[in-house]
Formats: sequence, structure tokens, C-alpha cells
Amino acid sequence: MTASTLALPPSPQHMVLPRISVLIRHAAPRVLEGMILPVAVFYAGMLVAGVKGGLAMAVAWVYGGAALRLVKRQKVPGTVLLAMLAITVRAVLALVTGDVVIYFLQPTLGVFCASLAFLSTAAAPRPLIQRVTTDLVPLPDHLVHHPVMRRFFVHLSLLWGMVQLVNGTLSLWLLFSESIETYLIVRTSAVAVLMVLAAAASILAFKRVLRIVQQRL
Repeated sequence: MTASTLALPPSPQHMVLPRISVLIRHAAPRVLEGMILPVAVFYAGMLVAGVKGGLAMAVAWVYGGAALRLVKRQKVPGTVLLAMLAITVRAVLALVTGDVVIYFLQPTLGVFCASLAFLSTAAAPRPLIQRVTTDLVPLPDHLVHHPVMRRFFVHLSLLWGMVQLVNGTLSLWLLFSESIETYLIVRTSAVAVLMVLAAAASILAFKRVLRIVQQRL
């Protein structure tokens, strides 16, 4: 190996994303655990023992997940601890006030906050969506700071900001205009479809942008 060879800069790293089917199989258990099952558990508890039964089942679901991790000698993530705290406060407020709407209002407001965060940071030097993307798919700096990739992050911020805005608006409308049963079924189904479509569009666009950037490097 010659000195000139040593002096050559490393070639750009070629990023290859797995097929969409692989990503969906990877994400499906998390969507099931985080979006579908909590609603199903609450609904089942409500059918059996009313609203209080639904609240009790929902709290037991979150605490049970943490307990299962401890039994398996796994670390309980900070996000799970925050979820335990949040669902406890929401359940207590719903029981004290006798209004189950309060239980579902906090997550809906959180969706609006996420929408605002995506939209307001779209033109920032490091948009929030960029941080989320690079956490999921580590990217070298020469790719992250490429002008084409920068425009992609702006567009992706706008996409997910609008998706979350639609999510929050639909959830809020259903929460105050329909029964809890209708809210649970319609909102969960609609949001699941919305998120899957947005995620698929994001992955396809990401793969296209990566090909363009790598061709220009």
C-alpha cells in the first residue's frame, strides 16, 4: 500500500434501505403494541365492566408491560416510565371528574404539539424530522448535509406535520361529537391507515433521494 493510496479520502458510504416489506414487518409489532392493543384492551374492559373497567385494564396493560420486562431482566425504557406516569394521571383525572373524555384528550393535544414541532422546525438547520430519521437510519454527514437531502427533510417535515394535524383534528372532532365506542373504532382505524400511508410514502421518497444523492457524490 503506497502513501498516495493512504492519502485518498474514503469513498462515500453506500446506504441501502431494506425492502418496504421488511420495514413493515419490523414496524408491525410496534404499531400493534403501541396503537391497536391499548385501544382494544380499554374497549374490552369497558364492555365487561364499564368505563372504570376500561381505565383499569388500560392502566394494567401499561404496568404489565413494564413488569414483564423486569421479569425478563430487561431494562424498562424511559419512554415506558413516562407512559406509566401519564396513564396514571389520566386515569385518576377521568375517575375523579367522571368524564372519560379527559382520558383521551391529553394524547390528542400531544398530537397537535407534534404537528407544531414538525412544521415549525421544517426550515431549521436541523429539523426535528431529521433527528427522528437519523435515529432510525444512521446517515453519514456527507449525506445528511447534501442540498438534495436537506430539501427532502423540509418536505418530510411538512408531510408529517400535516399528517399529525389531520390526526389531531379528526381525533378531537370524534372525541367531542361521537360516543367513546365510535371514537375508539373509527379513530384507531383511520389513524392506522393514515400513518401506514405516510410511512410508506416517506420510505419510498427516502430511497429515491438516497439514489439521487449517491449518484451526485
